[in-house]
Amino acid sequence: MRRLRSAPNLAIATLWVDLLGQAGIAATVQRAFASSIAGELPPDQALPEVWVQHEEQFERARAALDELTHCPQRLWVCPGCAERIDGPFEQCWNCGGAMPLTP
Repeated sequence: MRRLRSAPNLAIATLWVDLLGQAGIAATVQRAFASSIAGELPPDQALPEVWVQHEEQFERARAALDELTHCPQRLWVCPGCAERIDGPFEQCWNCGGAMPLTP
């Protein structure tokens, strides 16, 4: 097993492990409940961690997690309601319209 990275909270760590699992990468959450001792330890030492179970999958896991955490930022205008949409979103928050193929 090898430590991939710390997560800001248990929900994010669990989401990352689930997404890695969908990509065929065996990973687990370690220190899932260590936040309860954050007063006894420095807060950054009590964060949940994502660990890859097989060394040969480590680089693939790192690349997948980097891609997941660095979503492309886009700016596009909804063709349905002309709302301006910022960020990695592919659907309009106002009317539910889909992002055009060429934003």
